Amino acid sequence: LIPITAFALGTWQVFRLGWKTELIAIFEDRLVKSPLPLPPRVDPDAIKDFDYRKVYTSGWFRHDQEMLIGPRIHDGNDGYLVVTPLERNDGGSTVLVNRGWIPRSKKAQVERKDGLPTGQVTVEGLLREPWKKNLFTPDNQPQKKEFYFPDVQQMAKLTGSDAVWIEETMSPNLLMAYDREARGIPIGRPAEVNLRNNHTQYIFT
Repeated sequence: LIPITAFALGTWQVFRLGWKTELIAIFEDRLVKSPLPLPPRVDPDAIKDFDYRKVYTSGWFRHDQEMLIGPRIHDGNDGYLVVTPLERNDGGSTVLVNRGWIPRSKKAQVERKDGLPTGQVTVEGLLREPWKKNLFTPDNQPQKKEFYFPDVQQMAKLTGSDAVWIEETMSPNLLMAYDREARGIPIGRPAEVNLRNNHTQYIFT
């Protein structure tokens, strides 16, 4: 029974390895392409075909509708992801922007004035499919402004936005990251694929 089970598990891991390797290759191919302007209206059902595609769009951040997801760890420090609706130009839909990470000490907006631009901004980032919640993550409590997980549908409904999720990107730069952390400006993610692919090591264990 044990050899049969081991063979079945190994076969499944080989299948998963091939599937994830192919998926990573698709995402990396999208990452090397030039950013696309985000259309005024985006069909949420079509986002899966553009997952990890670089996009850009302009508008005004609705800081009054900001949502903080946490706790989130960055380089060993506790903090939050800053999610802000972007009210777009020319009648475009409002979308959700994951602006990046801030430390816990900058949770209150009064502590991070530099991180709250008031004029028109242009956001460049990755169009992403909604995240999948795991069994160990608590449910969000929006009535208390407590968010543990980016439930895109819930957040969109709460803010009157479309269920479109953009993860703002920045080039990896240690000095810039330190400066942003000190000033409470969100540290965006690098434009890279961050899927873990551990199936090769599982096949041989």
